[in-house]
Amino acid sequence: MISLTDSQKIGMGLTGFGMFFLFFGMVLFFDKALLAIGNILFVAGLSFVIGLERTFRFFFQKHKVKATSFFLGGVLVVLIGWPIIGVVLEIYGFFLLFRGFFPVAVGFIRRVPVLGSLLSLPGISRLVDKIGESNNMV
Repeated sequence: MISLTDSQKIGMGLTGFGMFFLFFGMVLFFDKALLAIGNILFVAGLSFVIGLERTFRFFFQKHKVKATSFFLGGVLVVLIGWPIIGVVLEIYGFFLLFRGFFPVAVGFIRRVPVLGSLLSLPGISRLVDKIGESNNMV
């Protein structure tokens, strides 16, 4: 089992709560307050999990400027009060930022017993194959 420091445990909790608030804010017809809380908790949790310096290095790499500007711009737009536009910007920025992790995640999910069989269904398998093998979603 992986050993986590106390700050990483706090970060996992903050990230989890952030994702919960983001999901719940979308379910409740893009509630501005819940989406704003979810964004703040998600970014704070990510900073706690990987550290502040590594978070800045991850977001502000030269080849990720476009992705970072869409993601953080979406967070700002949600905080200003336009939740639907902000969430669309955030999702696009999220996919651009984390597209390198998708093949790893798909490979892991394929080895999980129930989820692996779901991913091998005819309609889903083509989409998952495209996501899993492609690093360029631009």
